[in-house]
Amino acid sequence: MGLIISRIAKLFFPKSKVRILMVGLDASGKTTILYKLKLGETVTTTPTIGFNVETVEYKNVSFSVWDVGLVFVVDSNDRERISEARNELHRILTDNELRDSALLVFANKQDFPDAMNTSEVAHKLGLHSLGHRQWFVQCSSATSGEGLYEGLNWLSTIIVGKPV
Repeated sequence: MGLIISRIAKLFFPKSKVRILMVGLDASGKTTILYKLKLGETVTTTPTIGFNVETVEYKNVSFSVWDVGLVFVVDSNDRERISEARNELHRILTDNELRDSALLVFANKQDFPDAMNTSEVAHKLGLHSLGHRQWFVQCSSATSGEGLYEGLNWLSTIIVGKPV
């Protein structure tokens, strides 16, 4: 009986597959975010050489984390490197393959008392100058998971056309 209900549910609520590219400066929290979403827990990470590709399930959307939607992770507590993050983001955004991609910025490490808020991150990254591109800054903490699903909800609404 459960199998029949499951198959009927898939007919009415099919899973959407969305591919996203998650990038950011070293030590911004990309791998911690990836595995917090994938496993629901904080894992000990080492600096990533190359890239990780994982599938993250959230409600009825399956996110393959690596291309199409763009997630940029910034350490919102690192004021010394925010201009470097801005330069890297704008360099990435010039790629033809990403010209129409929605941009989600995780203003990560919000659990630090002096972390920049979303307005400051948007200003320092120069997001208001992006023209037609849809973008959103979401406060997040990779270690607690705060803000991660809210960010995915925005991204899925933009890419799939409906919230999940």
